[in-house]
Amino acid sequence: MTMRGVSNKLVLSIILLLHHGNDFATGIEGVCKSRSNHDAYVPSNDLCQDNVISDDNLLVIERYRPNKESSRLSDFDVTDVLVFTVASNETDGFRRYLRSVEIHGFRDNLNVLGLGETWRGGNMLSLGGGYKVNLLKKALEKHRNDEKKIILVTDSYDVIFLGGLSAIVERFLDTGARVLFSAERNCWPDKSLADHYPSVSRGKRYLNSGGFIGYATDVYEILDTADVKDEDDDQLFYTTVYLRSELRMRHKIKLDHKSEIFQNLYGAVADVELRFKGEESYLQNIVYNTVPLVLHGNGLSKLVLNSLGNYLARAWTPDEGCLACWDQTIELDRSKPETYPVILIAIFIEQPTPFLEEFFRAIHRQTYPKSRLHLFVHNNVAYHESVVDHFFESVSKEYLSAKQVLPNDGISEVEARKLAMEHCLLKKCSGYLSVDAIAHLDNEHTLKLLVEQQRGIVAPLLVRPYKAWSNFWGAITDDAFYARSFDYMEIIKNERRGLWNVPFVTNCYLINATIIGNKATRPSYEDGGLDTEMAFAQGNRRSGLFMYVSNRLDFGHLVNPETYNIQLTHPDMYQIMDNKLDWEKRYIHPNYSESFHPDKKPIQPCPDVYWFPIATLRFTRELIGIVESYGQWSDGTNHDPRLSGGYENVPTRDIHMNQVQYEPQWLYFLKEYVRPLQELVFTGYFHDPPRSLMNFVVRYRPDEQPSLKPHHDSSTYTINIALNQAEVDYEGGGCRFIRYNCSVTDTKPGWMLMHPGRLTHYHEGLRVTAGTRYIMISFVDP
Repeated sequence: MTMRGVSNKLVLSIILLLHHGNDFATGIEGVCKSRSNHDAYVPSNDLCQDNVISDDNLLVIERYRPNKESSRLSDFDVTDVLVFTVASNETDGFRRYLRSVEIHGFRDNLNVLGLGETWRGGNMLSLGGGYKVNLLKKALEKHRNDEKKIILVTDSYDVIFLGGLSAIVERFLDTGARVLFSAERNCWPDKSLADHYPSVSRGKRYLNSGGFIGYATDVYEILDTADVKDEDDDQLFYTTVYLRSELRMRHKIKLDHKSEIFQNLYGAVADVELRFKGEESYLQNIVYNTVPLVLHGNGLSKLVLNSLGNYLARAWTPDEGCLACWDQTIELDRSKPETYPVILIAIFIEQPTPFLEEFFRAIHRQTYPKSRLHLFVHNNVAYHESVVDHFFESVSKEYLSAKQVLPNDGISEVEARKLAMEHCLLKKCSGYLSVDAIAHLDNEHTLKLLVEQQRGIVAPLLVRPYKAWSNFWGAITDDAFYARSFDYMEIIKNERRGLWNVPFVTNCYLINATIIGNKATRPSYEDGGLDTEMAFAQGNRRSGLFMYVSNRLDFGHLVNPETYNIQLTHPDMYQIMDNKLDWEKRYIHPNYSESFHPDKKPIQPCPDVYWFPIATLRFTRELIGIVESYGQWSDGTNHDPRLSGGYENVPTRDIHMNQVQYEPQWLYFLKEYVRPLQELVFTGYFHDPPRSLMNFVVRYRPDEQPSLKPHHDSSTYTINIALNQAEVDYEGGGCRFIRYNCSVTDTKPGWMLMHPGRLTHYHEGLRVTAGTRYIMISFVDP
């Protein structure tokens, strides 16, 4: 029977039915219907389309079928194999372990020992774990005489199954062992025992107890060889047994030297590669050319395990994208806002930050019901008080509650973050959204989507536009600082979308309130000399809390505060290079891009004089504010010490951009926004970047300099941007092109006149009869 002609939608329904049950499968129609919304997740591939799939795509279905048993397995009922692990708590690591068990279809075989009970095995950061031995021995009592029963024992928090029981048992039988332990390169915990190990010609020599498989009778006899205290070390116990040759021979104990089944990562990270074959991800041991079936992130390799775990066990595939993203998610009903979990949004303004108004606007635009939100704002920057006060006065009454901590309160960042978490518990919130002022949540559904993701700690991916700087690290160095993971660039470029377990998140993240409510897992923002964000991440790693970053959709971006100088007048105006995206939104005219439309004919008020919208009213007002705050206008005479020769042939009352530290920004403005318009209308002339030595704001007043005599500009072309409104701010004024006897007098703020400088466009500045006229001039390519 073939499956040609089956739609992708049907295939996805079958997958979800097999993987999640009826409830999830019936939800596929809703997923497909909502694909056009920004508040709903859809798979990275287009499974919602009714496209016909090829035979190759049938692996989507085949992969959920159990592997065919070989003849070697014919004497064994794989469903009768017992799998044991120990877990005191349902940690993130345990849930990942359980998911891999369920993916490979042997949940019914799994026996979890010690769940919900107090851990008595000592501190596992050093020696300990004898408790696991005793729990296993007790569980095997009833199977001690079952000579055919096979058991598989693994750790849980740092283990992922990469294959099913059939494949694991088959490889075990191939070894001829009665008990097979995993192996590693390091002799631990007693290095002095290294020389007592049997030598091996190739492979890893030393026993690791994080994974082993064997017959129940043999395993029980091994466990019964000595009494073990709960605080004793389990690996040392098994090592002692293995090194006793008579026990090793009697029970045919072997080590998985070449990682046929068990892959321990510590000391072997370079041995493995993540690979993809069709729709499957798998781990290849490139040293021994094996494909392990059980992955153990022992020792200091747990972060590498987290990174690989983002893909393995069908967590993410090239064709289907992120499959694990759908686990445990919920969908909030927009028609029932009273059912939304109560969230506290904690906002932190810890440094002078550009575009703060836009930040607060994005917070207020979140579609999450404000009747289910509390606000907490810590402002540590007096310069921003007016913006924060305006936000509170305007919208704070819309929320359940709103609390503000002022700069004069003298509360440090560490204390403020502690206070915010305590405030969350006081308000009995279900979630805690921490947002730094540099994190702009452009997607108005961000908070709703994070809540629906249902993770302990989850951050939306936020990146500085046009940069590789983001709010997460994909890897860290041995001393816990930044390292670039193998997939970092693909993630920040959204070439791979999903939900990623990472070692560091910052700036914006949602924390489940149960984590805050538990003193053992409550985040800490102080740890020795570390800064707050490093301390936060390191504490979570120590607690075994997974930190996720999601780029399933576009959520927003980061602003760059590094060059923000509040000593300047209107410092946001100076951010054109460091925060170009936000600068454009605030300062570039909303109709600027329309000038490039093929059907748009440029406006020519006079021959070869072009008129374009280029800047917003806010731009014009703030540029006037910058020069007036500086205040040192030239005297309008021919003597000008600012020029190299000290002489100005056609003097004006003006202030140069280099006098207000705006020259680099203005030259960038010419390159990015003026040059494209010049190339549009003056065809055939290309000069990138444009050069301009004279960039200045001119002020015309009846009692100072009311007009400008006829002249040619020392430029290839000149731009003239009106900064205020004719007939409102001043009367008279304008520019007359003498050769054409054509005047432009009805100039509009933010609109730019562009005309040739030399030879053809001899012009004069018309008299201002009342008020003050401001214009911005550049002589481009003199």
